[in-house]
Amino acid sequence: MKNNLFEIGAKLENMTSDKNGRLITKDIPNNDSIQTHQQPLVFKREKRNGKVVTIVGRFMCDDEEKKKVLKLLKSKLGCGGTIDNEWLELQGELQEKIKEVLIKNGWKFRK
Repeated sequence: MKNNLFEIGAKLENMTSDKNGRLITKDIPNNDSIQTHQQPLVFKREKRNGKVVTIVGRFMCDDEEKKKVLKLLKSKLGCGGTIDNEWLELQGELQEKIKEVLIKNGWKFRK
């Protein structure tokens, strides 16, 4: 059964359809317009070969933004680190210091 694109009482002034008949609305924001800094971040702590690794994530942004954040943290904290998908891995137990640096730059954390 085919679903109707328009219902009774629907606002039609901001709606159009493409050549395939799919509904296009202009008033629905894209996911790209949501600020990436508003997504809450969490910490994980792992031990690898007897050394502590702090993992911060999930960064739902493009690779360039992740590289900028990693570079900022590595330079401010004087540690090594890498990117693993949406997570940043930093050498050492640095949770409070990472939190301070990222909060100053507009990121939010879960409580």
